[in-house]
Amino acid sequence: MAQDESCLKGRVALVTGAGTGIGRAIALKLSRAGAFVGIHFHTSHEAAHATLAEIRQAGGDGVTLRADLADATQASELVGSLVAQTKRLDILINNAGTPIQRQRIEDCPLELWHAALATNLTGAFLVIQKAIPHLRASGNGAIVNNLTLSIQTGGANGAGPYAVAKGGLQVLTRTLARELAPAVRTNAIMPGVIQTRHHEVFSTADRMEAYRRETPLGRNGAAEEVASAVLFLASDASRFMNGALLDINGGRFLR
Repeated sequence: MAQDESCLKGRVALVTGAGTGIGRAIALKLSRAGAFVGIHFHTSHEAAHATLAEIRQAGGDGVTLRADLADATQASELVGSLVAQTKRLDILINNAGTPIQRQRIEDCPLELWHAALATNLTGAFLVIQKAIPHLRASGNGAIVNNLTLSIQTGGANGAGPYAVAKGGLQVLTRTLARELAPAVRTNAIMPGVIQTRHHEVFSTADRMEAYRRETPLGRNGAAEEVASAVLFLASDASRFMNGALLDINGGRFLR
């Protein structure tokens, strides 16, 4: 999936949840390919600015943008904040998501249910709505949504509310693929267990080791590997891909 180092030159990308983990890796990868990157964050202020500093040190450019995607007004205003500075938007990466709060459906409080949907699904929906006119005008419009292996496992180990929200985003991906083509391509990635703070904080060491043993490739994934898949879907290298879902899980789940 090697890409030309300048394959996104002149394009503007918005990456939600780009301060840490997979989002950070995506922002760096798109910048190295030539894109101007909008680095969205909610609470990871220092991390987002560190990401921007690293991009600029490598010769790229971008801007940090704060928004709580669980807040409808802030989510809707995010795209406008970027376009006001760049005058265009070519690529939207919906990566932001709330941490998994493990809870069986039968015991799930309504507040937790709403929280899972607010950022993981509704926030993405609101950002996409505002981005569509700009992506249509781009001539190279691309949306990539970050899903989760929990969709395929039925929210195992209490990840049900999170899996349901991301499952909604999967259906939204397919809907957009039909509604927005041919002007905009919409695809998704489905990462397995990736060695990031998200999994390290919310999974025990024993569970991470169990994930490793369950993976045919014998290891958990790296954020850089997910970012490479996103670059592929965001670039012209995947120009005949629309409504596709890329599994990035080392063979742990086979469809």
